[in-house]
Amino acid sequence: MSTLYATLADTLRTRIEQGFYRPGDRLPSVRALSLEHDVSLSTVQQAYRQLEDLGLAAPRPKSGYFVPTGRQAPALPAVSRTAQRPLDISQWEQVVELIRSVPRDDVVQLGRGSPDLSSPTLRPLLRALGRISQRQDLRGLNYDSIYGTETLREQVARLMLDSGCRLAPSDLLITTGCHEALSVSLRALCQPGDVVALDSPSFHGVMQTLKGLGIKALELPTDPQHGISLPALEMALEQWPIKAIQLTPTCNNPLGYTMPDANKRALLQLAQRFDVAIIEDDVYGDLAYRYPRPRTIKSYDEDGRVLLCSSFSKTLAPGLRIGWLAPGRYLEQALHMKYIGTGATATQPQLALAEFIAGGHYEPHVRRLRAQYQRNRDLMIDWVTRYFPAGTRASAPQGGFMLWIELPEGFDTLRLNRYLLPKGVQIAVGSIFSASGKYRNCLRMNYALKATDTIEQAVRLVGETIKELESQ
Repeated sequence: MSTLYATLADTLRTRIEQGFYRPGDRLPSVRALSLEHDVSLSTVQQAYRQLEDLGLAAPRPKSGYFVPTGRQAPALPAVSRTAQRPLDISQWEQVVELIRSVPRDDVVQLGRGSPDLSSPTLRPLLRALGRISQRQDLRGLNYDSIYGTETLREQVARLMLDSGCRLAPSDLLITTGCHEALSVSLRALCQPGDVVALDSPSFHGVMQTLKGLGIKALELPTDPQHGISLPALEMALEQWPIKAIQLTPTCNNPLGYTMPDANKRALLQLAQRFDVAIIEDDVYGDLAYRYPRPRTIKSYDEDGRVLLCSSFSKTLAPGLRIGWLAPGRYLEQALHMKYIGTGATATQPQLALAEFIAGGHYEPHVRRLRAQYQRNRDLMIDWVTRYFPAGTRASAPQGGFMLWIELPEGFDTLRLNRYLLPKGVQIAVGSIFSASGKYRNCLRMNYALKATDTIEQAVRLVGETIKELESQ
């Protein structure tokens, strides 16, 4: 009997966690489940009691069982207020503080942009790497084409069909991560002193690439649900000599929004009207919680002005350092920048990835992680609601594994991080996501790892330290 009710409870728990039943939904009746699973009424009742103990089911008199709605989610962050002019980028010192740290068992790194690497669905990739390293033909140790191995480009082109893109292998360059794809794109398009329009807050890696290239950033107001303000972008294009628009419109980092399809099409039309390029970062696109995954701006592109950048760093493993770029009409410029930068990308991980994808392992892995990240998002928001001060605002990510948190004006997350590090917790401070050091009262936290008491206690420590600093 215990095995039957535990199995049934586990089935219902999985359905709830994967979103088949949402908060507030009525769960199947005891009688319906008894018939569906061919078990007794008492077995179903025991299963529901177990779900009650887990906080996943709540009885209502004469109405049955429902998925609890939980605490009220915090308000979303405010629409960003940005400078009205292009700016030189600062904040390098704060970025170095984040990226120079290496994974340590005694530090809970809530600030880094790494996915969960513990999933058993990565084992076929490890086996593929092992097989390729043992081959006697030494192909994995040699240079391959500057474009990247053809087998991997074929697999990437196939994967991109899910985003609405119809690309040939010859349309793609394999890069050393998405970061290089973004850097190659900027160098292919811009010269020192040029202006690039950005959503704000924006990925700190792009900010620092602009800084290194002597390019100015024009940050634009960005809504935490719908993305960059199109009226503000239109005004900026009329006023400034913008060379390119760079943004992450799907499962944005750090805000987590996905731009509606209508906005993506409208943004492309603006770029066509003013004849500027779009650099689209889609590195989190495959981690969207809804299916089918959202379309890219590139999928609407008919004149080759969108340079699509992505990688396997967020879906599989950042240490592979394998990304790709679909540069459209800018292929020759991008190829030149790739050549004078890193040259050909490492061959061995490309071969292993191609084998992993061709073997049918990529989709099940990403499907598993999407479900995990969505569950973790809800837990993280619940913990922030529980442990952070009243009035804290938090994003509602539609994919990926990053949560953006906004504290009252005047709060200093740089100071917060200095207090947290000796206690074994690290966050990403908000100021590194802005050209001018805005968002000092904000922070970003990673919720990729499997939820444990250790992570909950780390989030609790962040909240308690915020309260302590506010009271000083």
